Amino acid sequence: MRRVRISRNHMAAVPLAAIALTAVAPGAAAADDDPVQLPSIRSVLLSDEDCTKPSTTVAEARPWTRSALSLTPSWRLSQGQDVLVAVVDTGVDPEAPALAGRVEAVGDAADDCAGHGSFAAGLIAAAPQPGTGVAGLAPEARILAVRGTDARGYSTGSSLAEAIRTSADRGAKVIYVARAVLDGRDVLTDAVAYAMDHDALVVAPVAPDLAPQDEDTGQDDPTARPYFPAFIPQVVSVVDTGPKGGRPENAPEPFAPDLSAPGDGVVSIGPGGTGHFIGSGSSMAAAQVAGSAALVRARYPELTAAQTADQLQQTAYPSDVPRLDPYAALSSVGGPGSGPTDGVRRQEAVAPPKAVSQTPRNRALVLAAGAFVLVALLAAAVVVVPRGRARRWRASGT
Repeated sequence: MRRVRISRNHMAAVPLAAIALTAVAPGAAAADDDPVQLPSIRSVLLSDEDCTKPSTTVAEARPWTRSALSLTPSWRLSQGQDVLVAVVDTGVDPEAPALAGRVEAVGDAADDCAGHGSFAAGLIAAAPQPGTGVAGLAPEARILAVRGTDARGYSTGSSLAEAIRTSADRGAKVIYVARAVLDGRDVLTDAVAYAMDHDALVVAPVAPDLAPQDEDTGQDDPTARPYFPAFIPQVVSVVDTGPKGGRPENAPEPFAPDLSAPGDGVVSIGPGGTGHFIGSGSSMAAAQVAGSAALVRARYPELTAAQTADQLQQTAYPSDVPRLDPYAALSSVGGPGSGPTDGVRRQEAVAPPKAVSQTPRNRALVLAAGAFVLVALLAAAVVVVPRGRARRWRASGT
């Protein structure tokens, strides 16, 4: 198996359109000055395409997202221990080494033909492995794989709604939905409400990874429009950004996203083996937010799903679309009763200092007072004594 190094500088220079999720050709990645190839992960497969084959290339260096998301300091505060994150997608490979022992699959969700679900699960919860810098945000979280698509990766509003309900029933605290669809608003709204009633936070991409085609012209139509479940108020909707803050040309325009997160030119695991893939799109960014939600819910289990959503948004870095900041979300916590619209925050409580003895202070005050009196007497002497001598004052009786 070939091992490669992927530098942040190179990733910034990669034409991101060439590594889009739906690109047929492999995506370009690189080591410092030696171009290499990582296969692109696919959202869907055509009817005559084979299942995604395991990658034979291991990315050795840390991807640009590790530093962009401040994962090292964040992991000192939380690693998402035991938080159950549902991945509503194409399935998740439970044998992936970086997820070993932490994947529970519902029905046939252990079979991930397209590979997108395994890739997203890796972004959320892949544990660091020897010889690679690739890891997920919450490496101690557990994954619940729930098929929200057919075997090729195609989904409907109804299939996503059913998967969201199943995720909530299975006890997921965070539900990552990989798809953005135009149909099923009513059933998805009901499903999201059901999840919130079960204290499960739903995170979804604000738009699909590939612009839909116009029915009349057959051309890609990136026009901003509401997609579901992202447009439902209780859902945290996410748009992707790249290493330089931009997005690929002709990417679907976002419609009122809540957060932005790294999603272009990101590296993760795939189905089968220990190799890595590369991908782009808002579905990747949403996976980063889902992983961050797992970190917060592990560190602050008293927060509800709504308060967790508020925490992620209120601590985001200010921008046109607020940028996800996992470390900030972990180092402060919402006030009691805060919700998505409260905007109430407080810094983590700091233990007050122990009472300090007043004895040294009192002594200092006495010494200061004595010194003041002495200085006053000397000043008076400087004025009075010369005058007395000039007037030939004498002591009484002399």
